[in-house]
Amino acid sequence: MTLKRREIPYLRDSAELFSLIVDEPWSIFLDSGYPAIDRGRFDFLSSRPYKTLTCYGDETFISDGDEVLCSREDPFELIKQELGEQVVNLTDLPFCGGAMGYFAYDLGRRFESLPESTENDLGTPDMAIGLYDWVVVVDHHRRQSWLASQCRDENTEKEWDELSKLFHSKASSRLQDFKPTSSIVSNTVKSLYARSFEKIKNYIKEGDCYQVNLTQRFSVGVQGQPWDIYIKLRQNNPAPFAAYFNSPDGCVLSSSPERFLSIVNGNVETKPIKGTIRRASYANEDKALAEQLLESDKDRAENLMIVDLMRNDISKNCETGSVTVPRLFALESYATVHHLVSTVTGRLKKDRHAIDLLRGCFPGGSITGAPKLRAMEIIEELEPNRRNIYCGSIGYLGYDGNMDTNIAIRTMLHTEGKINCWAGGGIVADSELESEYQECFEKAAAMLRLFQERMPSPGGAEQGL
Repeated sequence: MTLKRREIPYLRDSAELFSLIVDEPWSIFLDSGYPAIDRGRFDFLSSRPYKTLTCYGDETFISDGDEVLCSREDPFELIKQELGEQVVNLTDLPFCGGAMGYFAYDLGRRFESLPESTENDLGTPDMAIGLYDWVVVVDHHRRQSWLASQCRDENTEKEWDELSKLFHSKASSRLQDFKPTSSIVSNTVKSLYARSFEKIKNYIKEGDCYQVNLTQRFSVGVQGQPWDIYIKLRQNNPAPFAAYFNSPDGCVLSSSPERFLSIVNGNVETKPIKGTIRRASYANEDKALAEQLLESDKDRAENLMIVDLMRNDISKNCETGSVTVPRLFALESYATVHHLVSTVTGRLKKDRHAIDLLRGCFPGGSITGAPKLRAMEIIEELEPNRRNIYCGSIGYLGYDGNMDTNIAIRTMLHTEGKINCWAGGGIVADSELESEYQECFEKAAAMLRLFQERMPSPGGAEQGL
């Protein structure tokens, strides 16, 4: 493997580095939330992919700048082909280039036979992936940053000095405020949510399923730049698997707390979240709520269902006997909610690729329910609109076989002067309507407050709060 590597100035806030390329098409920032999230270590940012793959339905458009080809092949297999033969990473950097971007929830339609009843009103791609020859790696533990490249694109050599100079320059403080241009509207009135909730409870009673993740979408018109909105979002709701992606079809702003799948030297990890309770302003009440969540039989059972689902999913591509659950029902706390988070690990089979693991687990079980296919069929029946990026995955797949991806929750999509964001939760046999409905707003709170605070008069979500 030929590797170019040059140290660049370390900045405590990687957003300042990314602001130097934020306006470039296909620019992407995989954000660990440091320093607000002490678990964060590495940030990755890049732009100028030498090839892009954009999937709509059965067609994937592959562009290298000079020509665009259309393929009906499996989009995951197309990425595997573009990544090429796996190379050994002899560096101490976890990622030195490869595929970055998103896989939307609706990409799952390529692999499962689902009805077509939800409205695809946003029309964004089911997959938007770039092949990036260079990447800036920020290591917050070592307080160092590097510009690194696999030297697969001839343009990198030509632009190397210019890129290095760019990342040595000082970012301008161009941030401006933004404001809503409409009220916040949900696509689900409470009466419709209640009917869907009861249908799920009946399906569970009849033995069709054990759990279904029911969500709603919030929309608001907005004036201002999506990057400015993201900066406020990461200040208000820092998260360890956050991302900003300047996709040509819309900007993705994610403050996800959930890891979907990672691979480091063949070691696989997934960290499903199931079990949520609101946070409180006063320390004693907040601690009591956290303890209530930890002791909740309902939330622990909900979490365990998804742990079992994820164990089965990763086992398809992991060595026999290697899948274990080292942590069960751990508490993680964020700006507006506490979560129960479990950890499932395994060892990737030697003849399997990271893409095989991703495809075999997609979409993540924590945002579908169990069993997965039946839950997805019920979601399609009951939710009025397609989920698009929400509940999909954002992350990277390296040329060396390493991978890290999130579950795209706490995620906003900016298109045509409008922000869309989503929230929901898992419905199980002993779920209660009011608490599940309210949980949607608790999970969306950090996103909705960005716009509520800027409204001329106090504004909640129409058809909701």
